[in-house]
Amino acid sequence: MTGADLIAKILKAEGIDFMGVIPFNTLEEAGGKAGIRPLIFRQERVGVNLADGYSRITNGKRTGVFSMQAGPGAENAFAGVATAYADSVPIFLIPASNPRSRHGVHPTLYQVIRIAASQNGLAKLL
Repeated sequence: MTGADLIAKILKAEGIDFMGVIPFNTLEEAGGKAGIRPLIFRQERVGVNLADGYSRITNGKRTGVFSMQAGPGAENAFAGVATAYADSVPIFLIPASNPRSRHGVHPTLYQVIRIAASQNGLAKLL
């Protein structure tokens, strides 16, 4: 069992039926195996908007989930995170890594930054 499999299993146990993901995300396949329908997005802000909108239409009774790549993906999601925060909308974002088989493979699109520091005051590091 991988870390992604464990996260997917926990999400499913918490009642998550679908989640937004960016392609080549480790949670994309793990979620599918756990029975969580992955909704693929090509831009992080749109995926965050899905999580935000789902939480809003359920009045926060269900939480929207979105998983993007760590680093630049998390920074691209920042505007959506700020909007949800300003409106007190609960969303659950998971900046996932890429499979180890992709580490060091050109092009390296998986630069790592300190996500919690870049979104200080808007996000919690769990």
